[in-house]
Formats: sequence, C-alpha cells, structure tokens
Amino acid sequence: MPIDSPDDQIAAVRAFNRFYTRKLGVLDQHLGQSPFSLSEARVLYELAHRDDLAAKEIGNELGLDAGYLSRIVQNFDEKGLITRTPLPSDRRQYQLSLTAKGRQAFAKLNLGSQSEVAAMLARLSAGDATRLTQAMATIEAVLEPPRSKPASFMLRSHRVGDMGWVISKQAGAYAADYNWDISYEALVAEICAQFIRNYDAAREHCWIAEVGGEPVGSIFLVKATDEIAKLRLLQVEKQARGLGVGRALVEQCIQGARERGYSRMTLWTQSILVAARGIYQSAGFKLVKEEKHHSFGADLVGETWERDL
Repeated sequence: MPIDSPDDQIAAVRAFNRFYTRKLGVLDQHLGQSPFSLSEARVLYELAHRDDLAAKEIGNELGLDAGYLSRIVQNFDEKGLITRTPLPSDRRQYQLSLTAKGRQAFAKLNLGSQSEVAAMLARLSAGDATRLTQAMATIEAVLEPPRSKPASFMLRSHRVGDMGWVISKQAGAYAADYNWDISYEALVAEICAQFIRNYDAAREHCWIAEVGGEPVGSIFLVKATDEIAKLRLLQVEKQARGLGVGRALVEQCIQGARERGYSRMTLWTQSILVAARGIYQSAGFKLVKEEKHHSFGADLVGETWERDL
C-alpha cells in the first residue's frame, strides 16, 4: 500500500527504526553477546578499518557527542585496546590506533556479529534474502549517495626491486599494527627469495598494485601441489585502503590460478587480520582449520581458508 502523505512517511520510518533496533538487539546494554555497546562497536570498527584516526574525526563521522566519545575513548584506553598520541597540529586532540589487544577484541566482536547475521539470513529463503539485502542497499544509496570517485589504481606483474619493497612494507606494517617482531620479516624474506629462486611463470605469479605510478599493494600466487595453488602475502598500504585494491588483488590471484590450471586454492592467515579475512570470505574462501600458535613474538590463532576453482 503506497505511503504518500508526509505524516505517514514519517510514521513509517519511525516504525521501521523501532523494529530494526529491536531486531539488532541494540536496546540491550550490550551489542549481541559482546561486552560493547553499539556506539563502542562502531568506534572499534572505524579504528579497525581506518588507520590513525583523530578522535574528532570519529565523532564527526559517527555523529557522537564529544563528551560521550571521550568516555568511550577513556574506557578503551584503560582496557588497553587503543593507544592515544597527541596530534602535532593540536595537542588537545589525539590520534587513536588499536593495539594488538584491541584488534583481537574487534576480531571476536566482528566474528560474533557475522555469525548472528548469517543465522538470521539462513532462516530466509534465497529469494527473501536477496530482497532483504537489495532493500538495504537501496536505503543506503538513497540516504547517503556515493561520494566522489576514488583514486584509480592498476595491477602489474612484479619486476626487479619489487621483492625488497614487499619485504620492507610487510615487516613494517605488521610491526606497527600488531607488534610482530623481526622474525616475521625473516619469513617474508624467505618466501620472496624462494619465489624468485624457483619462479615458474607457467604456475606462479606476483601482482603489484600501483596508484600514480607508486606501489601500494601486492599478492603472490605460488604452487602448493599440481592441483592446489596458494595465495600469499596480501598487503595494501594505508593510503590505498578503501579503494578496493585488496579485493582486486585477490580476484586477480584467483583468476590467475584458474588460468594456470589449478582446481583448488588455499591460504593461511591470522584471526586478528579482520579486513583481509573479510576479503577472503567475500571472494568465496571458507575457513577450514584453526590452530593456536606463538609466532612473531605474539600469541595468534592461525587459520587455513580454502575454495574450489
């Protein structure tokens, strides 16, 4: 039944808001089964997906009251989930970053939320699930139209000098974001050296992403067995995140594996690498194995993901 009058439209939006907040459970003290409120979860999300944000930026992005945001930040700081660094341009403002503990907390929260949504969708028919997600996309597009076109990027094959760049950027990024020690740099150096030493163009490849002629990301396709390809060393630089570089690299790697005759693909990652795990899942990979281990100076949960080609 059409809803034409302004009053009826207002009532319909308010009714939907009440319904959906009940459905999400955000009227409870905590989001789902987590120890975080919806606002706290959103702040964690922003910090997990956007690097070195100022507290003011998060407040503006999420529309949070400055005093309320300050209490959230103080709480996170006391729990060891974030680091706070005064901005050089304004010592009253702080730049926020998640600690390794903070990333682990978000990974757990993200996995729980993902499982809850998956369970909700599983109760629907395929057609209803499609209708639901398309309606959600319509709501988002109408209320917040796409912003200006992001910077373009290109993918190219590796060349002389790229392996040194990969080693340096991988080691630096994981040390800064997760406090991994220099043993990870040794591992990346070994992988790159082996790739160059035993390179088989018919079965393996490396792609480098560039923006404006500068490298901003990388991915490796290597041979595991005659039938199984392995995806390794996905990396996207901070300044290029949000452009779709990671997804493009993974899609290119999958296509490259198909073209080289593999029937299956595998990869090994860590549970705290939330953004990468999301890309792998959306690309069709499924988690098949988890194992706790101590590597690179940290207690980690290693994950094996696989997909058919």
